[in-house]
Amino acid sequence: MSESTPHTLDKAAEAIIFAADEPVSPDAIRITYGEVTGIDIVEADVLESVARLNAAYDVEGHAFQIHHWGGGFRMATEESVVGFVKAFLLKEEEKRLSRALLETLSVVAYKQPVSKPEVDHVRGVQSDYAVRQLLERDFITVVGRSDSVGRPLLYGTTEHFLDQFGLGTLEELPRPREIDELLEDPAFSQERAILTTEMAMMEAEAASVADEGASDTVVVEKTIEFPEEMSYD
Repeated sequence: MSESTPHTLDKAAEAIIFAADEPVSPDAIRITYGEVTGIDIVEADVLESVARLNAAYDVEGHAFQIHHWGGGFRMATEESVVGFVKAFLLKEEEKRLSRALLETLSVVAYKQPVSKPEVDHVRGVQSDYAVRQLLERDFITVVGRSDSVGRPLLYGTTEHFLDQFGLGTLEELPRPREIDELLEDPAFSQERAILTTEMAMMEAEAASVADEGASDTVVVEKTIEFPEEMSYD
């Protein structure tokens, strides 16, 4: 490549990754760069470009880096500022998963490919609604059919799941022992207590609103769903 090419490639890669809604593969960046500039580059050039960008972000003290998640590159905030982002998004319900969805997603993630009857057996309850919601949100997908009676559909996680949970591969899922260590961590217990208090306040506020509405002449029925404590980023 010419001396000016790396600089142009860095800006192009940064712009593409920044603008994309989903992880961008190195090959997609390579092809796009070639289509616009007419310059042929290889995947290694893209990897070197991302490395240069991350090095520059680190030197300049930026709050984000380019991570390789879900089969491609995506910009994400540094761990040191995650608390600020979580606080900002705390009340955005669309960023949350209910306990039922988290349970179902966990079973699929750890036992995939897995059928709904198997998920139901592990959870001890029907998972029809949870499975539909996870399919609609693109956290899981159909990956085949079981050879058991009735040949039920088999489900597995998607690249969107990896991206949303900040995982490069399924191998990065925490092991059961790591989960036990997390649950025993005093910091985790303190955070869980804070979230539990917040949920209690939300429920109390909702109950107050419901009591006030009951005294009105015109009664409007409205279902308010409150998310569980756990959320994803």
